[in-house]
Amino acid sequence: MVRAIATSLLAGLLAACAGPGGTLTGADGRPVTADDVLDASPLIDESIDAAFAEVDFLAVSPEMDAFLDEFVDRDGTENERLGQLVLAVVGGDRFLLDYDDSTQTAADTFAQRRGNCLSFTTMFVAMARELGLQARYQEIEIPPDWSMRGQSFLISQHVNALVDIRNALSRVIDFNTYEFRVPDEGRVISDRTARAHYFSNLGVEHMLAGDSLRAYAYLRQSLLEDRRFAPAWVNMGILHRREGLERFAEAAYLEALELAPENLMAMSNLADLYQQAGREDLASYYLDRVQRHRMSNPYFRYQQANVAFSEGDYDTAISNLKYAIRKRPDEDKFYFLMSMSYLMSGQKNEALHWMKQAEELARRGSDRQRYHHKLDLLMSRNSG
Repeated sequence: MVRAIATSLLAGLLAACAGPGGTLTGADGRPVTADDVLDASPLIDESIDAAFAEVDFLAVSPEMDAFLDEFVDRDGTENERLGQLVLAVVGGDRFLLDYDDSTQTAADTFAQRRGNCLSFTTMFVAMARELGLQARYQEIEIPPDWSMRGQSFLISQHVNALVDIRNALSRVIDFNTYEFRVPDEGRVISDRTARAHYFSNLGVEHMLAGDSLRAYAYLRQSLLEDRRFAPAWVNMGILHRREGLERFAEAAYLEALELAPENLMAMSNLADLYQQAGREDLASYYLDRVQRHRMSNPYFRYQQANVAFSEGDYDTAISNLKYAIRKRPDEDKFYFLMSMSYLMSGQKNEALHWMKQAEELARRGSDRQRYHHKLDLLMSRNSG
């Protein structure tokens, strides 16, 4: 997983619009700019080795080369090489992977057999290219996880590998260890953007460890790799806010919104920043944008339906789910909760109808079995 503030990215889905003017200013009356965040931040420490740009995170180690020699026929066809590589890495007990939140180079991931999805994907891309395969990175949007504990939310991006095979369909190689559905298509990104992910993740890891100066150095390198990488700007804002540098935080959040007007985390953090600063006009503007986005997001409406269902308000649950299904008609869990909401409200025929659709949409065998069991129970109750 590539996560912002815990090794992941946070982003939203709202159209941009003009907001009220005004920014936070210091004694000199001048607002901080994005250039200031990169070149004049109080967190700059010249003593920290800044040779990050020379890090080759796709380098293939001798041990990786030996592994490929043992398990892959380098003279085979592209399909054969790819199949043998996949089998060697994820098949049987040849190469046991241990997923954790650490972000590492290809060589370190291979040596330690652990890392996050970016680490594993980087290792696989490096090995595939070593075999002469055309492997690239893809960004995958993950359905948002709207916290049941209040107003917090996490919207993440996942990374996988896309391998192009001549005269054949491209193949997606995905190290997905989470319970989310990986979309069929992603967005291909450059190696520089992948490096921006890498350094941003390391910056977050150091931030969480309390090493703000090194966190800043890594986040700065992320933006030197790809200045348009909005998630790193969000993380820059979070870092400066943690250090009490509100004007620098504001500049970073605003730059994130300039690059990605739909970035929900930037809007949410700006609203909180302005509330603390007593700028109610700006706080209200961004809070309103956040709320409008939430109500237009099918996953937030699904979360609201969950809350309503747990409180016994089945009509509200059904209303939210109808909206969610109109927006995302391919999410079987929406249909499942709709069926249960109708069942609890006493409408068994409707419950049966929605449960059948949940079963038809379910991709994982475990889900299909679970839905089928529920369907059998509904049918028996309905016949009674």
